[in-house]
Amino acid sequence: MTTQNPQLQPPIDCHVHIVGNGKSGSGCWLRLGATWWQKPLAAHMLRHIGLGASSLHADDFDERYVAHLLRLLRESSLGAAVILAQDEVYRADGSKMEATGSFHVPNDYVLRLARENPEFIPAVSIHPARPDALDELNRCIAGGAAVLKLLPNCHNVDCNDTRYRKFWERMAEARLPLLAHTGGEHTVQVINAAYSDPRVLTLPLECGVPVIAAHAATKSGFGDPDYFHIFADMLAKWPNLHGDTSAWNVPRRGRNAHRCVGTNAGLLGERLLHGSDFPVPVSGLWALLRRAISFTDYRRCRKITNVLERDYQLKLAMGFGPEHFTRIRSLLRP
Repeated sequence: MTTQNPQLQPPIDCHVHIVGNGKSGSGCWLRLGATWWQKPLAAHMLRHIGLGASSLHADDFDERYVAHLLRLLRESSLGAAVILAQDEVYRADGSKMEATGSFHVPNDYVLRLARENPEFIPAVSIHPARPDALDELNRCIAGGAAVLKLLPNCHNVDCNDTRYRKFWERMAEARLPLLAHTGGEHTVQVINAAYSDPRVLTLPLECGVPVIAAHAATKSGFGDPDYFHIFADMLAKWPNLHGDTSAWNVPRRGRNAHRCVGTNAGLLGERLLHGSDFPVPVSGLWALLRRAISFTDYRRCRKITNVLERDYQLKLAMGFGPEHFTRIRSLLRP
């Protein structure tokens, strides 16, 4: 891929969720009863992005969501967004865990949306324990997949299980990056919290897979373990490891932002990528309270109704440079 001046490249959001209720035939589904807070949280997120909570149950919700996301993207400073599929949950023996998981977004749906809309970059999702995992991986690579997304703690994936080695080696051969959730999680049903540790990504890294540790292993809730320092240490050992700043404008995740900007940021400044985690809420209050942004910037960004643009502007105000918003280009599968 040709190297260009990052200031001449439009920014890319590397972490944008597609969701749907499947009533129009997308193949998506939602299951929001695993914890008491999922339904009110989903309603809050829809209101926050400007769709309205009642739209969740509409027959055309899937189309509304995509159209709204496209409008926000086209009206923002961003040039593209990596949109994420979401596989179902499996056991290590390859059997599906029925009635488990918070939502599902098929690979074919995301690939089709990307073919129809040049602003979308497709990230497929394949549990490596699936009996057809390698076949599905090859099919998605041939279909234009640019990234593969997993939530090890929610998908029940021990990425260090040697049974998955061939899967990771095929990804490395295809130069398909792995965007893997790290750190705490309270939006999606967690199956094994131990897989929130970024060290669970060691085998894919050993196999040569370009790995993006989503959220950079930061805390989500107050009681979560803090893995950020482990992620920071891993950067020195693994040149193919990156992280993203998705959901860093919620109460806990962005509290290490001051370490990641400026002349002393080191590898943290060189390896982090911009992501919003849309439709997760975006507020500058937490950055203001941590003194990561000025009150002037807080007031300015608070007036931005487009949540994709607000997240982008808040990170500019925190001190992230232009490379932060374009670095994903060097990792995307050509």
